[in-house]
Amino acid sequence: MLPEIQIIKTQNPKQKPEDESTLGFGKRFSDHMFLIEYTEGIGWHNARIEPYAPLQLSPAAPVLHYAQEIFEGLKAYRRADGAVQLFRPEENAKRLNSSAERMCMPTLDVEYQVKAMQTLVKVEEDWVPHCEGTSLYLRPTMIAVGEELGVHPSNHYLYFIICSPSGAYYKNGMAPVRIRIEDRYVRAVRGGIGAWKTGGNYAASLKAGAEAAKDGFDQVLWLDGRENRYVQEVGAMNMMFVLDGKLVTAPIEDCILPGITRKSIMQLAADKGMTVEERPIELTELFEAYEKGTLTEAFGTGTAAVVSPVGEMCYKDRSMKLSGGKIGPVAQAMYDALVGIQTGALPDPYNWITPV
Repeated sequence: MLPEIQIIKTQNPKQKPEDESTLGFGKRFSDHMFLIEYTEGIGWHNARIEPYAPLQLSPAAPVLHYAQEIFEGLKAYRRADGAVQLFRPEENAKRLNSSAERMCMPTLDVEYQVKAMQTLVKVEEDWVPHCEGTSLYLRPTMIAVGEELGVHPSNHYLYFIICSPSGAYYKNGMAPVRIRIEDRYVRAVRGGIGAWKTGGNYAASLKAGAEAAKDGFDQVLWLDGRENRYVQEVGAMNMMFVLDGKLVTAPIEDCILPGITRKSIMQLAADKGMTVEERPIELTELFEAYEKGTLTEAFGTGTAAVVSPVGEMCYKDRSMKLSGGKIGPVAQAMYDALVGIQTGALPDPYNWITPV
């Protein structure tokens, strides 16, 4: 039996942003957070919403030493009529449980996770911004806490959700990004943890990303860790390519995050009559298609940016420039359709929306 959620509201609310055009991504945080604890032999307990504040952790907490940590990311959107809704929160809850199993952490009932999200967003409803392109970003997280060293699963965990009113993920909005195809560093390998949303995956990408940024790139596109032959994903997004009129993306296997935006766009594209292929994509295939003129678009997909068009992909001294430096028609159509459903501007025939 999972515990009822106790609500303790702040006595000192923060001032909400007056200019929503300056929100950025992940820079500000709302007044409250959700927390629930797990103790071996007891289970989940002490569920509450309380004022946003620093966590108290022992310096010996396993998360600090052995990186036993997982997280999710999803958004709450304000409709034109003022109502607030979540986009596919049950998919995030299922994926968090998948990550938990891979990282030897306890799972938390999917319906309970969704209830926690709904309850928290209802408390923070005034924090959901109003302007086009904005949202309230939710970050569910689970960490190993307690006070014990030793390389083994912890017996005490903390699950929490924080909220951040957010604008565009990229400062230039939908402007196409430049991507470096990386063949020196490796983010994930078969049998590893690349397909699960844990902090180590992102830490592994930082050095390549920082070096690429110094050279004027926005993201890094990873190749497979075994042969440096097949394209996988970029640091914060899954990748899709329009090849000979088909929408093509790499298979998940255990190296690529099973993106919820990715999954949604594959469904939308198929329903719009596009052929959708999930298969290995060789880097040489991309260059050959580019030279033939059959590679017409590339774009990233993810919760934070939704759709991020690619204007240029560079590999060593070779470059592929796409869509004339603008967002391509397929990327634009996918963005319009998905954001329309997320914000309530378009009907939701898939039951992807959960009202708050």
